[in-house]
Amino acid sequence: MSPIAARRPARPSEKPASSPAARPGAGESPSTPLTEYADRRERLLKSLDGHVAIVLAGDADPSLHHPWSPHAHFHYLTGVVDEPGAMLLLDPTHPVASKRCTLLLRPLNPEVEKWDGFRPELSGALRAKYGVSSLMRTNMLARLLLESARRARKLAAVMPLSPYNAAVSPDLAIIRAQSERVPGCLVADRSTLIPAMRAAKSTSEIDCIRHAGSITGHGFAAALQTMRAGITEFDVQEAMEHAYRTNGARGTAYRTIAGSGFNATVLHYHANDQVLADGDLVVIDSGAAFAGYASDVTRTYPVNGQFTSRQRELYAIVLKSLEAGIKACRAGTTLGAIDAACRRVINDAGHGDAFIHGAGHHLGLEVHDASPDAPLADGAVVTVEPGIYLPGEKIGIRIEDDIVCTKKGPVNLTGSIPKSIADIERAMAQGASARVPRPASRR
Repeated sequence: MSPIAARRPARPSEKPASSPAARPGAGESPSTPLTEYADRRERLLKSLDGHVAIVLAGDADPSLHHPWSPHAHFHYLTGVVDEPGAMLLLDPTHPVASKRCTLLLRPLNPEVEKWDGFRPELSGALRAKYGVSSLMRTNMLARLLLESARRARKLAAVMPLSPYNAAVSPDLAIIRAQSERVPGCLVADRSTLIPAMRAAKSTSEIDCIRHAGSITGHGFAAALQTMRAGITEFDVQEAMEHAYRTNGARGTAYRTIAGSGFNATVLHYHANDQVLADGDLVVIDSGAAFAGYASDVTRTYPVNGQFTSRQRELYAIVLKSLEAGIKACRAGTTLGAIDAACRRVINDAGHGDAFIHGAGHHLGLEVHDASPDAPLADGAVVTVEPGIYLPGEKIGIRIEDDIVCTKKGPVNLTGSIPKSIADIERAMAQGASARVPRPASRR
């Protein structure tokens, strides 16, 4: 035992992660089995056609002031979410099959770990935990990449490319530097491979998004029970996010929008500090995150529990638009076709100029998930979110659900969250009758 090892406190034992193969049963939380991550890596290796590639997790904020999550590509291929600075080296030309995918983790640093938390040593248990056969430290990348480049003579950029006014994508910077040091080594663009894979969600991924949507439903139920004139937008936000946390989410998929009155017409309103006024509408755009997967739901509720005749008229148009967009969701169609289905309803109602954004996007590990330039795959999960915004009337209305596109048609993952006028008014009336006194509003 080395002197450093002798002084180092014992590290926590590592147990192999479970690898559930079936869909979760009642009361169980969904997860992605390690075998699925391994299958994704194998599929990517085959798609690389002999090119060597690197996928990077990304670095954490050294101050630890902000939570860290890996780049979605890295998460998708490894499931490793607690190793900033990690890398995945993919070498389909390696003569040893078990070394064609190598997970590289940062070297141990006992001094840093006294502050940031202890990390396990490389071991069979750690390989089992991550489901990899080749596990090394990142200080080995230079040697490994040189060997791979000399053998393959082909390197590929697989991380998202950057515009001219941003830094070069990190994997491209590495492989470009390596190609300059190996005569005859070529660099190719394969940045569309992983987005194409991520666009078709597996059963386990859909289960995770469905579970995130179920947790989000608890948040909207809390909003319906809480909402009334005199509280603030933040009170609504806090009630929702507390419900997320108490029902299994560690956080939100994005910043909650709770805009009332005029604020409902601002698409990405985030102040959430105004007092709710009797007669106004509130647009709530929020979603829980679960196992790295996002939910993204929007509902529009009347502060006092009753829609006015004008609000009913406009709300019915948006709801009809949503239903048309959902009906258009099936494998083989495009986001453009779904947008057209939504927009047709609102245009025909004479409010085309008040629908000022696209009707949806891919959803998954990111709220605006990888979106390949191709028809929607079987299993693609998209949002459908039409809206009408009339600042002059202080009315904004948006309704959004999360939809799986299948060959047989749409599957609504968030359809149980009330959105009909009757269901909303009924739920708010029940909430008002059961409401207990609350502390003074926080502004």
